[in-house]
Amino acid sequence: MLPPRRRLGLLLLLFLGVLAPLWLFAELADEVHELEEMVHADEALLRWLNGLAGPRLDAFFVAVTHAGYEYGVIPLDVLLSLVLLLKRKWREATFAVVSFVGSALLNLAAKHSFQRARPDLWESIAPETTFSFPSGHAMGSMTLAMVAILLAWRTRWRWPVVAAAAAFVLLVGLSRLYLGVHYPSDVLAGWAAGLAWVAGSYLVLFRARRPWRRRAH
Repeated sequence: MLPPRRRLGLLLLLFLGVLAPLWLFAELADEVHELEEMVHADEALLRWLNGLAGPRLDAFFVAVTHAGYEYGVIPLDVLLSLVLLLKRKWREATFAVVSFVGSALLNLAAKHSFQRARPDLWESIAPETTFSFPSGHAMGSMTLAMVAILLAWRTRWRWPVVAAAAAFVLLVGLSRLYLGVHYPSDVLAGWAAGLAWVAGSYLVLFRARRPWRRRAH
C-alpha cells in the first residue's frame, strides 16, 4: 500500500494535472465551437502585442518559436528518449515516448477535429498553413516541460528544471501570439492538453512507484 503522503501527491497530480486542465480545454473548445465572444478578447490581445513589434523583438520571437518546435522541442524529445533507453531506464523511457508521441498525435487529431482558421489580423513574418486550435508549439513545449519536471521531481534538479521549463513554455506561447499565428485560446488549450496527457501518462506508468527506483529483489 502506498504511504499517505504518496497517495496525496498522486491525488493532487490527478486534480491539478489532469482534471483541471481537461475542464479548461473543454471550456475553450466549447467557446471555439460556438464562436462566442472569446474571439474579440483574443484579437484585442494580439493587436496589443503587434503594437510592440520591432526588428529586435521580431528576431527574438522567431528564434523562440523555432526552438519551440522543429529546432528545439523535437530534437530534445528524441534526445531525452534515447538517453533514457541507453541507460536502460525502461519505464522512464516508456513514459517519455508515450508522452511525446501521444501528444503529437492528439494535437494533430484535435486540429483536424476543430479546423479553426489561423488569425488573419496582419501578415505574419512566420506564417503557418495548418489549423490553429490547439497550438502545437504550446502543446509540444508543455509536454516536454512536464516530462522533464516529473522525471526530475525527486532529484536535486527539481527547482532548476521547474524554473527553466516554466520560462521556456511561457516564451514559446508568447512567441505564437506575438507572431500572430495563434489566438490566446489556442495557446491555453495547447498547454492544458499537454499537461493533462503527460500527467495522465505519469499516473498510469508510475502509480506503484516513483521514477528511477528499482524493484527490490
